[in-house]
Amino acid sequence: MDELNEQQQQRLDKLHQLQDKGVPPFGTSFPTTHTLETILESYSSSNKEELETTPILCKVAGRITAMRRFGKAAFAGLQEEGHRLQVYLKKDLLGDQSYELCQSLDLGDWIGVEGRLFRTKTDELTVEVQSLTFLTKGLRPLPEKWHGLTDIEMRYRQRYVDLIANPTVHQVFRTRSRIISAIRTFLTDREFLEVETPMMHPIPGGATARPFVTHHNTLDVDLYLRVAPELYLKRLIVGGFRRVFEINRNFRNEGISTIHNPEFTMLEFYQAYADYHDLMNLTEQLFSQLSVEVCGSATVDYQGQHINLAPPWRRLPYLDSIVDIGGLDNTVLSDPDQANQAAKTLGLHIPPKASHIDTLVALFEETVEPALIQPTFITDFPIEISPLARKKEANPALTDRFELFIGGRELANGFSELNDPIDQRQRFEVQVALRDAGDEEAQFLDEDFVRALEYGMPPTAGEGIGIDRLVMLLTNQASIRDVILFPQLRPDHAS
Repeated sequence: MDELNEQQQQRLDKLHQLQDKGVPPFGTSFPTTHTLETILESYSSSNKEELETTPILCKVAGRITAMRRFGKAAFAGLQEEGHRLQVYLKKDLLGDQSYELCQSLDLGDWIGVEGRLFRTKTDELTVEVQSLTFLTKGLRPLPEKWHGLTDIEMRYRQRYVDLIANPTVHQVFRTRSRIISAIRTFLTDREFLEVETPMMHPIPGGATARPFVTHHNTLDVDLYLRVAPELYLKRLIVGGFRRVFEINRNFRNEGISTIHNPEFTMLEFYQAYADYHDLMNLTEQLFSQLSVEVCGSATVDYQGQHINLAPPWRRLPYLDSIVDIGGLDNTVLSDPDQANQAAKTLGLHIPPKASHIDTLVALFEETVEPALIQPTFITDFPIEISPLARKKEANPALTDRFELFIGGRELANGFSELNDPIDQRQRFEVQVALRDAGDEEAQFLDEDFVRALEYGMPPTAGEGIGIDRLVMLLTNQASIRDVILFPQLRPDHAS
């Protein structure tokens, strides 16, 4: 810490030196002619002779990430949005006063330069600087061994340092932006309307999850950060919109892991006159198209697995998967004792009051999910774990619902929507009973939503897709924290 303080003091001294010379250490605007990215894209293939024959003048800016001084000359490395370009600072070109500024430069400072492109003796594309503008003094030195920073905690907690140290991180978040933009285009091209629904709900609903609670002082009421936008989007279908979607944040007061963050981004969309088969087909189209646009192919490599996103994808009923993929005996599906014994053999902790369905869910999560590497739709979920999905005509114990699994984890959940208000009220009442029995994730009874259904909702299918997990897949990132700019972390008591 003493060494760090000494370095900071040296930077403060340089700041004062700049002020004494009349140079603002925190400058104003600096219009550029190129970004570093456009320079590299446009002229990386230009050779020495071409740059001499047709001079390219440019005005660029960036953060200094490297500096080598040689008396009357210096080379500096500039970085901007993950791209790096070398600049050449020469005393006889800049003049004494401007070159003297170079003595005040530190790693982390921002400068603007104007000059022409050339290639050095080592053939590196470089800007020969004719004028230098000091833009911002960095008062805190970059961390020790900042280049290629690998301290995971610092990377997530101080994302700004991560972005400086690891240029590839920029690309992940650029790709994330491209994915979201492409999703919007995909849906709007199919006549879906983008909408915004409330973030604070008087009654949390639309998903089985524990909500965050806050309080509105003026109204003197508790409000809940939304766990899902589902019930509001369905209200819009009741009101007459045919196709709607929303890309926004959900909040769930639950654990943090490599695939869970309490604040996460979801796409939810609803289509009138459609069923869950229609949405499975649409999802195949969306994912394969995104993969081609973003990755250049319908196949991706994810954490050592070669995944083919080209349709069609496998479809398998929920209960069948426990036997066919999980490898368990068929008797576990009908015999609670056999199911409990299978769970015990696998070392699973099943609460004493757990229902048969609860045990089957635990068996599915343990034996089936990790095996679903290639895209797979698990369909026909039991009604007990699908409180908002439509019953199957042929088997009312099951629902017209699917979940999509890729790489051993869930990426999407969709179903033919329950639009029978009588059935919906009964399902809500079951959830209320579970809640009264201590299940903090069970849903509330939303009287207004039931009232909306009583006005009549046409046959509708709806789906939610986890944007963060989708970005993980298409950028080959192992942790959700690598695709969220500022993930939730435990408090840093050392800072």
